[in-house]
Amino acid sequence: MGLHVLVPPSEGKAHGGLRASTKGSLDATLGAARRTVRSALAETLTDATPALQTRVLGVRGALLERAVVATDQITRGRAPVLPAWQRYEGVVWQHLDPATLRAAQRRRILVPSALYGLTTAEDAIADYRLKFDVRLDGIGRLDDFWRRALTDAIVAFVSKGPVVNLLPAEHDRALDHDELSRRCDVVTVSFMSASGTGAAGHAAKAVKGVVTRALIQDGVGALEGFTWAGWTSRRVADGYAVRAPRGRS
Repeated sequence: MGLHVLVPPSEGKAHGGLRASTKGSLDATLGAARRTVRSALAETLTDATPALQTRVLGVRGALLERAVVATDQITRGRAPVLPAWQRYEGVVWQHLDPATLRAAQRRRILVPSALYGLTTAEDAIADYRLKFDVRLDGIGRLDDFWRRALTDAIVAFVSKGPVVNLLPAEHDRALDHDELSRRCDVVTVSFMSASGTGAAGHAAKAVKGVVTRALIQDGVGALEGFTWAGWTSRRVADGYAVRAPRGRS
């Protein structure tokens, strides 16, 4: 199936959607685990105080009101869905520009999430708010809950790789790296500030989207001599480091 890229979801998500009419790429593989998460989410939020809702869903104010309604639809199996590439609206996804990729290319973009475990960018998803560091009644922290199933799902879907990992720490902790590396050809891409520390912020997210697109279109070789807006890449022990221009954190 060729190269696949692990990309984080975004907190910014589009409203709306339609009732699901087609099956997703990993529904059969992860369906039971997803049902367990939805059940635990419903149990945790039953009669929940606003403080607990905020802790579980990670938002406040109008965003919390939206998240509570959306989560209720999800746990009842009534949530409208959109393809992930249309649902996610964050900076990474804006610069990835998935609308201008082919459907077959979008299926090679793999997105870990605390609600679904793993989807491709083509798979339909609900409007949701849930992070891997959240604890739910009966199953504990979601990164711990998903680790084995998520790792196995990646291995089964990519047929040994190569897999390029662009995940930030939150999502990266939900993987069993020893197992994934044993069973797949994994290339890790880190994003660094000019001083050599981990890069964060709008520019780091933007370049991650640009790198994702380059990888999907041109393969790992796209990172050889990669430059964009002053960012450059170089080989390191386990893959590549993409570094910010001088003066950019």
